[in-house]
Amino acid sequence: MGSILTPEDKAKIQIALAEAFVDNEVDYAYIAERVKSYDLEIVEDILYSEVAPVCFGNLETPVPPIWTGFKDEWLLEEIEKELKARQKSRVRRAFDKFKILWLRYSYGYIWKEISKNLNNKI
Repeated sequence: MGSILTPEDKAKIQIALAEAFVDNEVDYAYIAERVKSYDLEIVEDILYSEVAPVCFGNLETPVPPIWTGFKDEWLLEEIEKELKARQKSRVRRAFDKFKILWLRYSYGYIWKEISKNLNNKI
């Protein structure tokens, strides 16, 4: 398990992790299966610093618009926009540090469920 990801691998991870933010029953075993071959510390970081900032709003609305899955192209474009905005602004980076801490706290159960399913496979 190397710590360097190709852009294709990173996209696969992001798409898999986004499944945790749909308004439907989440198949954590399926997500775990899709990310198990990557460095899990990096996967967890991608979950909270890249995917959650884009997708968490779906779980925060009374009637979430996404319940079957995010469109891959949209998801990857939105994550890229978030990362570029963070890179360009020191204020945004500071704000996002707190946002990511909040996301880790509020959605910590997601990684716990993925990890539980990873441990079942080992």
